[in-house]
Formats: sequence, C-alpha cells, structure tokens
Amino acid sequence: MGSSSQYRSVFSAATRQERLDNFDNYWTFTQQHGGELLEAERDLAKKRARLQYFQEHPVRLRKPLSDPDAFYRNYVTMQDDPRALDRLTLMLTSIYKFARHEWVGIKAAWEVVPTMADSHSVEDKISRVHLAEEFCHWRLFDEMLKTCGLDRVEWAPLSPGKEWFYRQFPKLPGYLMDTPAFVTELMGVTYYCHLHRLFDDVLAEEPEVRDRLKALLDEITIDEIAHVGQRRNFIGPIGIRISRFLVKPFYKLFFNDIPEVALLFDVEQMIKHGESFDYNDLPEYMRARSWIPSYCKA
Repeated sequence: MGSSSQYRSVFSAATRQERLDNFDNYWTFTQQHGGELLEAERDLAKKRARLQYFQEHPVRLRKPLSDPDAFYRNYVTMQDDPRALDRLTLMLTSIYKFARHEWVGIKAAWEVVPTMADSHSVEDKISRVHLAEEFCHWRLFDEMLKTCGLDRVEWAPLSPGKEWFYRQFPKLPGYLMDTPAFVTELMGVTYYCHLHRLFDDVLAEEPEVRDRLKALLDEITIDEIAHVGQRRNFIGPIGIRISRFLVKPFYKLFFNDIPEVALLFDVEQMIKHGESFDYNDLPEYMRARSWIPSYCKA
C-alpha cells in the first residue's frame, strides 16, 4: 500500500493543457503496454501471448465444483434463490454476468469507433486499442471460468432493450458519453479490487486456483486502472463534478442487475470506494505496471 499522500483523488481538477499532454503520454504507454494491435482478431500481441501462457500452463480445482449444474442453471439468468447457492458458485455467476455486460458493450462500440486506419486523432487511436484490451479481458474472464472447470459457458446476448442501449451509447456525443463511461471504468476497478479479496475467502482451500484467478484478474485490473485515468482525461471541470454524483446511482443500478453482488460484497462500501478513489490503496506492483494521470500524482 502507498502512503496516503502519494496520489490525489481521480476527481482532481485538471487544465485542458494537462489533459492534452496526458493523452499523448497515455498513447505512448498503451503502445508499449499491449503490443501490436491485431485488429482483425480484436486482440493485442502482448496480451495474446500472456493468455497463451495461462492456457498452456492450466490450473484446475483439486476438488471440482460440487454442483456445476447450479452454475449453468443460473449463470445467464438467476433461476434459483441466490441465497441457496454456495459462495463459489455465486462468485462465478457474478464474474460471468459482469464480464457479459462488458462483452456486449465492447462488441457494440467496436462497430462504431473508427478503425486504426481511419483514426486521425490520438483520442481515436487510444479508443481503438482500449476496446481491443477489453476483448482481451473477456478472454481472461472466460479462462477464469475454465480454471474452475466451467468449459461449457456460452456468451449470451442481453435483453433486446439492453442490447439496443449498448448499441446507441457509443454513438452519443462526448459531452454526454464521457462522464458515464468514466464512472463505468471506475466501477470495474472497484469490482475487481473487491473480487481480488474475495478469492482469499472463497478459495482458501484451493491455493493454486486462488493464485491463478488472482493472476488472471491482475491482468485485467492493471489495464482497468489505466482506463480509469484515460477516461478521466476526457472530462472537463463540470463533467468531473457530475461524475462524482453519478457514482452511487450507477453502481446501484448496475449491481442490482447482478443479484449475487449484494450477497458477496458490501455494495455501500463499493460506492464509498468509488467516490474516494485515489490510487493510494492499490498494490504497488499494479501501479508500477499501469498508468496514472500526472494531475493525480501528489
């Protein structure tokens, strides 16, 4: 853990010039971080190699899930009373549902955001690579489920209304889209930090799987920490004030859609985490591999 004064709140003020400089800085970081963009495959060279490593050195539960059918019955839509499910199954269905929202959102955005050949601004190039990173996250989530013996998972579309919303969202002008997009990235980091701690609790008797899930989640979280700063960078002084007010309603709306979350986590604590996010509580090894805006460094 860092000292409390090392970093400033992600809601800290930033001048337009600081934000422009940070876009250039982030673009340099992201090219080195993920490696070559493999656009046709919606992939990145370094990320692909990392996933391949995990796949070639598989880890599996020593004691398989007692009732895999309970997962398959509830992973798309909760059919049972969630309180009747064991914590490992609840955790895995929550991971799937969170990742599924991400997957639907990025598929829609990929069709709207300019291709790299048509990206003329640094911001457009960043957005294209950002989406490729999110596709890499979806593959890592799939690998988490396989690590727990779940190799029959299908990635199902959401309801028609939600699919429509996700298709329209990336078409909105920046002044409408940037603030909610920033809050959703922040929500991702919050969920991943709380999930990381949950692994210790739920997988105490499966140390190899616990450590593998942490390693898979770290790959996602390190990117997402950088995405929080990158999305923050799009927002001016009024938007950043609005975004802080949006944390509570957005977190509640999103997590209400995943009934497992309230049974696994303290949602009020997650909201507080989002509202006070300042990078200081993140492990040093994550900060070292990620990207933080200059105006959030004390």
